[in-house]
Amino acid sequence: MRLAVFLTMLVAGLVFTTYSLVRDVGRTGEHSMALLPFALLVIALVIALGFEFVNGFHDTANAVATVIYTNSLPPSIAVMWSGLFNFLGVLLSSGAVAFSIVSLLPVELILQVGSSAGFAMVFALLIAAIVWNLATWWLGLPASSSHTLIGSIVGVGIANALMRGRDVTSGAGGIDWGQVTTVGYSLLLSPIIGFGCAAALFVALKFCVRNPALYESPKPRTPPPWWIRGLLILTCTGVSFAHGSNDGQKGMGLIMLILVGTVPMAYALNHAMPDAQVAQFVATAQTAQRSLAAHPPLPDGVATAITATAPPRDALTAFVRTETLTADVVPALSVLTGDIAQEVASHGSFARMPATSVTNVRNDMYLAAESIRLLERRRDTAIAPDTARALHAFRAQLDEATKYIPFWVKVAVAIALGLGTMVGWRRIVVTVGERIGKKHLTYAQGASAEMVAMATIGAADLYGLPVSTTHVLSSGVAGTMTINGSGLQWDTIRNLLLAWALTLPAAIVLAGGLYWAFRQVF
Repeated sequence: MRLAVFLTMLVAGLVFTTYSLVRDVGRTGEHSMALLPFALLVIALVIALGFEFVNGFHDTANAVATVIYTNSLPPSIAVMWSGLFNFLGVLLSSGAVAFSIVSLLPVELILQVGSSAGFAMVFALLIAAIVWNLATWWLGLPASSSHTLIGSIVGVGIANALMRGRDVTSGAGGIDWGQVTTVGYSLLLSPIIGFGCAAALFVALKFCVRNPALYESPKPRTPPPWWIRGLLILTCTGVSFAHGSNDGQKGMGLIMLILVGTVPMAYALNHAMPDAQVAQFVATAQTAQRSLAAHPPLPDGVATAITATAPPRDALTAFVRTETLTADVVPALSVLTGDIAQEVASHGSFARMPATSVTNVRNDMYLAAESIRLLERRRDTAIAPDTARALHAFRAQLDEATKYIPFWVKVAVAIALGLGTMVGWRRIVVTVGERIGKKHLTYAQGASAEMVAMATIGAADLYGLPVSTTHVLSSGVAGTMTINGSGLQWDTIRNLLLAWALTLPAAIVLAGGLYWAFRQVF
């Protein structure tokens, strides 16, 4: 039955994805594509969906570990159930995580994602992430796909900076270390939260629920009492949904970069925005432009490197890349905002914008949105309150125009993640159930760890932060084992910590090396 469901979903996903892509491209009037860009598009999409497939059987095994290990559901039913809710989690996701991942990439590669360097970037970071995920899965180690992908992105950024002769330790290197730090904190703190909260919840459960059956190791081939079984299935469902809504978005952001680079007429701008909303976009841009034009010069202390003669796009590209605020940033943003408003107003709709303008307008929008984001993040910038409000409203409109995900992309990623969930789960399940603690996982421990993982991942999704399902759940199990006096198997804990510590440097080296190699080919 599971094989039939797997093959049916695979064929349905391929047919739906192909049909949707051909339809979207056809609507733009681009009825034919050159062979090389089309081949690169297909290869990039296959690799991106392959990453999500590996993510499914690598990370989602953690979601089904407790229900399988405690005999709450048979493995075949558990993985299909988890796959279904991973699917739903992806479909209902906000997209915030997808674009927080994309913002870690070097700005010049994002602006030229359809170039050879852009494809080298996408191929390098995805292949590096897949290789490391497969290696840790083969060893049965619950390593983090989120951790791996972020390490790969940093690796590409470092390699790109070194190849351009830049200092990677400073802002001039083009790596947004501030955003990397924010993401790093979420990856670092989430396991600590998982450990502490799962331990606290387990103590509360022992205090409130005195049923001894809840704290016994599962009996072979014997399901738990119905109410414990229901609780474990509920938490598995929640973790699967939360995992889909968070981890599924990482592939979405990269797929959108691929589509924007290869088929800009169809995907660079949000064609679903109605004309009335486009008119509102123009009005908001004009308000922001007038406010910027009337804004007094920034204080001398902020202007660290005045280059007032630089073209607006060059000035903002340098600002986004280095995060060095100069005196020409506000005037440049004013000019670029006016150019965007004028270009969009002249056509009245994103769908009617000519091919010659689409890529440039999208790049201008990206530069404007990132510049506003960096201005809002700085504490030392004396931006007038009225200007700040106008910029915030304009940035929201820019995000609406560019940071969108078509429904078919969500479906494709959801199917890839769901199919991955249906295979390869056994190695991780055994590690979570038997090899973290000296005693086998009990019903209460499994439920406590899963409930905390569900809440933590769901909260991270709301704030657009990528977290690791693997780290949160495995640390939650360790927390319940510790507080229960069950003891920890330090060989396993050491291996888990080793995988956690090695993932970033390994992914950085792999992705950086692959990027350098691909740049020699492309």
